[in-house]
Amino acid sequence: MTWVGISIALVGALGYALGAALQQFEAVSEGASLKLMKRPRWLLGGVIGFAGASLHAVALSFAPLIAVQPVSVATLVFAVPLAAMMHGRRPRKEEIMGSIAVAVGLLGLVLLLPTHAVTPHLTNHEAFGFLGAVGLVVLVAHLAARKVTGSAKALLLSVGAGAVTASVSTFVRVVGGGFGGDLSKLLSWFLFAIPVLLLCAIVLLQKSYEVGYFGIAYATVQVVDPITSIIAGVLLLGEAMPTGWLDVIPALFAAALLIWGTVTLGRLAPDHGVSALPRETALLRS
Repeated sequence: MTWVGISIALVGALGYALGAALQQFEAVSEGASLKLMKRPRWLLGGVIGFAGASLHAVALSFAPLIAVQPVSVATLVFAVPLAAMMHGRRPRKEEIMGSIAVAVGLLGLVLLLPTHAVTPHLTNHEAFGFLGAVGLVVLVAHLAARKVTGSAKALLLSVGAGAVTASVSTFVRVVGGGFGGDLSKLLSWFLFAIPVLLLCAIVLLQKSYEVGYFGIAYATVQVVDPITSIIAGVLLLGEAMPTGWLDVIPALFAAALLIWGTVTLGRLAPDHGVSALPRETALLRS
């Protein structure tokens, strides 16, 4: 069942990536405001992204956090080229290399992670503690973001967005993984917390996109989200990690490759203000 969840999550990654690219394109021009609700492209991106996120939620019902969450990083492979095309240019060599590194590192991690899934359980005390820690990360990130501009601002805002997105995945895993066909288990405040956290995540994502550095913002979210989720899965839900040097060393190498690819993609940030340029000018600059 773990591989079923991973396959579903990978399909959802494409939808999430396309939706993010569409929404970022509009957020740069309109800003993270209610005006976005009047933009058909932004709304279409929201629908497509929601479909991708829904598949991700379904995947979490079949597989543990530490197996599903790294798959979300695969959205970088789709999102960066999509964003490049929307801004009227071809993907750069560095973007292609970074995407390949992310894909190889991701595959390595997924193959090395234990496939034994435990039934997730989270107490109220643990849940409130987790949400408090996430809230603290968001607060610190936003206070720091006020003091900087440009790519650093986008990075800090996306750290908060990634942490909240991870909290959504964690709660979905607890509700979906512990469901087991018993409807009474859905009658928990965990279920009602999911849409609230999801709304917060959407707002924070738009704020990070608004700055204009899609590569950095999106890459940071896709790193912070799985890392936070894996930490929650191990510390709170009792999920397993690779053990033994034969597993740990390759896992560290795959993680390093994944991080290198993400950093390479993230630091390019080529599309700040490019959307306002004619297509021919954008292609010449690329």
